Amino acid sequence: MEKNVRVIEVKRSIFENNDKDAERLRAELKEKKVFLLNLMSSPGSGKTTTLLALGKALEGRLKMGVMEADIDSAVDAETMIKAGIKSIQIHTGGMCHLDADMTRQGLYEFGMEDAELIVLENVGNLVCPAEFDTGAVKNMTILSVPEGDDKPLKYPLMYEKCDLLVINKTDVLPYFDFQKERVEKYAKMRNPHIDILYISAKTGEGIEELADWIADQVKIWTM
Repeated sequence: MEKNVRVIEVKRSIFENNDKDAERLRAELKEKKVFLLNLMSSPGSGKTTTLLALGKALEGRLKMGVMEADIDSAVDAETMIKAGIKSIQIHTGGMCHLDADMTRQGLYEFGMEDAELIVLENVGNLVCPAEFDTGAVKNMTILSVPEGDDKPLKYPLMYEKCDLLVINKTDVLPYFDFQKERVEKYAKMRNPHIDILYISAKTGEGIEELADWIADQVKIWTM
């Protein structure tokens, strides 16, 4: 005779609790008129280089800061500070993502009094970060040309959750079998409403357009 076994859906409970906390955090950000942008991508896609370029492009337009999330080290935050961009480092204690509560802790340590735009550079991978709502106003992902145009097929949740897809390293397009039509088709298949921009953080191509996109979103949020 089988005994009744109590089954607890822990994963679902974790996500549900986090989603509620993320909504509370967004309300806090709205009240303080602070725009939080969650930046996700795989390692080596050019997140840090893109943020450095954005810091220059947005200088005088927005008060920008960066929260760097990594399992260990403070290399990226040090890079930002050297470039004159306010930054702190968040260590995740071995976790491959940030959730809303971890993000809140980082925000209050960062200090939101003088910030209009805070970018959360999430832990580098295409799986875990997309699963957890950080409380950000918008989500952005970077896909570099060398990674290939098929990533939206392989990592669907990342592209379903993101409002903006930035294709980086366009300067090396001639050397890779990367088709714009193909990546746009795959991305729109996952998310018909996703915006797509092309940049080269190295040469500066497309950075102004990216800065304009972000500035427009901040203006809408803080109205």
